[in-house]
Amino acid sequence: MFSDIVAMINGFLWGKLLMFLLVGVGVYFSIRLGFIQFRQFGHAFKILRLSKSSDEGLSSAQVFFTSMAARVGTGNMAGVAVAIVAGGPGAIFWMWIIALLGMATAMIESTLAQVYKVKDKKTGEFRGGPAYYMELGLGQRWMGILFSILLIVAFGLVFVAVQANTITDALATALHWDEVAVGIVLVLSTALIIVGGIKRVAVVASTVVPFMAGLYLILALIVIMMNVGELPAVVSLIVKSAFGLHEVAAGGLAYTVAQAMQSGVARGLFSNEAGMGSAANIAASAAPNPNHPASQGFVQMIGVFFDTIVICTATAGIILMTGAHENAGELNGVGLLQQALSSEVGDWSSSAIALAIFLFCFTTIIANYSYAESNILFLSSGNRSVLIPFRVVVLGMVMFGSVAKLQLVWDLADVSMGLMAAVNLIAILLLSGVAVRVIKDYTDQIQQGKLPKFNKSNFPDLKSKMKAWK
Repeated sequence: MFSDIVAMINGFLWGKLLMFLLVGVGVYFSIRLGFIQFRQFGHAFKILRLSKSSDEGLSSAQVFFTSMAARVGTGNMAGVAVAIVAGGPGAIFWMWIIALLGMATAMIESTLAQVYKVKDKKTGEFRGGPAYYMELGLGQRWMGILFSILLIVAFGLVFVAVQANTITDALATALHWDEVAVGIVLVLSTALIIVGGIKRVAVVASTVVPFMAGLYLILALIVIMMNVGELPAVVSLIVKSAFGLHEVAAGGLAYTVAQAMQSGVARGLFSNEAGMGSAANIAASAAPNPNHPASQGFVQMIGVFFDTIVICTATAGIILMTGAHENAGELNGVGLLQQALSSEVGDWSSSAIALAIFLFCFTTIIANYSYAESNILFLSSGNRSVLIPFRVVVLGMVMFGSVAKLQLVWDLADVSMGLMAAVNLIAILLLSGVAVRVIKDYTDQIQQGKLPKFNKSNFPDLKSKMKAWK
């Protein structure tokens, strides 16, 4: 009975409310920013190249890779397979669309995170995110508290357990490793990293994420090149199926536009997190270069692009170009992806996928912890002594997730994350005027041939609220 209620709430949140709200917000911000995700796409990459370390905070590159560590997970593999099975190949087209729109939403929320960030008096590091711009920007601390609690429950506790569970399942299935032993190794590995706080998480993410993403993309490229003759037909299939113009061969099933759109949008949003407020927590930690809040918005915009347009498309290419979706049968998720790979490169690919899952999920665990840490400090008004018991609880969830079955817990986390996204979307809509003004200040300086630099005296109404800007 309880699980049915949770399923009903999730169906409403993710099947109706958030799908339309996030799409609508993405369209609104894209128009309001003059489709900045296309106009300034190249400039975003330039910022990553300019990124350099700072004593005051993380570099833009470190923040980029930490947010990618959280974004890139099993959703980029299993989630894409689920989308194709549920909505047909056309679901991939709608994943692309929601990512392109979500880039503008990510630009807004990450710019706001920078505008309202604060400086930790003890460590000198920056922290911020939705809870902080809700309190400082909107003057609604209660709203920030609600958001923090929802994020800590979803990202800091439950998703940590779920990711650990995915790792142990993958290693137990592919390599027959003992789940308890894997759990102990995970706990120890996680402890070594999170005890160093956000800075150590960022250093590890900056090292591991490029390796794991590169390894997976190389594997996908091999499969695509082996079937390169199928590429035009697959692209045509994706586009036609998105508009209900193609009958899928699997049992003669014809997917409707609604099926393709709902499945693609839901899985795309779940993967790239644009508008949820999660990545904005780490975006606030950067000491950006150029020294302007909007520059970090550009960096997070690129994160959405890489997550969905690059990595999710790689998974779709593996499945669709091998034709695995046409004979999926009972297979779904990672199982369908493994079948597609093994049919092309051999059974060893199961071990490769297990390694990819380990890297993707482990980096997600530590990145999700960094999101939660910022919100724990918000709730405690900067009292760092609470971090020690919280880290113990997180490690306990890693061990619990390694040995437990978590379907109901996962469903509850989806509810928490859905409510978190709804609260964040309300906040960024209310504060969108501030974000647009700050972004315009940045782009105006670019058009004048200047290296953008932020001067808060140009925003007298915000001076008292911008704690970390001179």
